[in-house]
Amino acid sequence: MAYTEEQVHEIQERIFHALEEVIDPELGIDIVNLGLIYEIRFDGETGHTEIDMTLTTMGCPLADLLTDQIYDAMKYVPEVTKVDVKLVWYPAWTVEKMSRYARIALGIR
Repeated sequence: MAYTEEQVHEIQERIFHALEEVIDPELGIDIVNLGLIYEIRFDGETGHTEIDMTLTTMGCPLADLLTDQIYDAMKYVPEVTKVDVKLVWYPAWTVEKMSRYARIALGIR
């Protein structure tokens, strides 16, 4: 099924909100507020979704766990038929990418 541009935008918003359920177990904050999600691409023709994300550090041992949680979260967005999580390192993650909520919750100014 082909979705309109408006429908694609709405689906991307629901994908974004589903990703807010993926919690970094070390920090207790979701990956969206941590600023780890860089881009979401949803193909309105096929339902294929690509998610560009990063990690707080290159050697982060949680990569597989977070990726598995992302796949689980996408099960709640019925329009998503396939998911590819792409780990990217550019631009590098910094504390400035965190939301105000995340910085307050972690005591960072």
